[in-house]
Amino acid sequence: MRGANDFGKLVLRACLAILILFHGVSKLINGVDPVLGMLAKAGLPGALAYLVYIGEILAPLCVLFGIWTRLAAGIIVINMLTALWLAHTSQFFAIGKTGGWALELQGFYLFTALALIFLGAGRYSVGGASGRWN
Repeated sequence: MRGANDFGKLVLRACLAILILFHGVSKLINGVDPVLGMLAKAGLPGALAYLVYIGEILAPLCVLFGIWTRLAAGIIVINMLTALWLAHTSQFFAIGKTGGWALELQGFYLFTALALIFLGAGRYSVGGASGRWN
């Protein structure tokens, strides 16, 4: 059964990482101007916008390959909490057009990353099951 558990962790890591990477690549191509605007509106320094590259590119790559998975998942959790605070507070109790929670994608990212903090990367990872941060 251990192999199945480790494979499940791999699937979870890959799903989270690949989906978040799309957001990061979009910001690489189009820039972080929308994030700059949200930070300015919140009274925060614009330089913080560039941390999104860590949360949406570097951390997901670490999660995908299983390198410092718990730490990288923690960064994704922080990234998602920040995104929820800056961009989505008005949608916390909203229902989407198709009947689901308006923030189901953001919720998926947040809680999947949280699960990986507790589960670790598993054996199918560069860091290995016994890696210090995996």
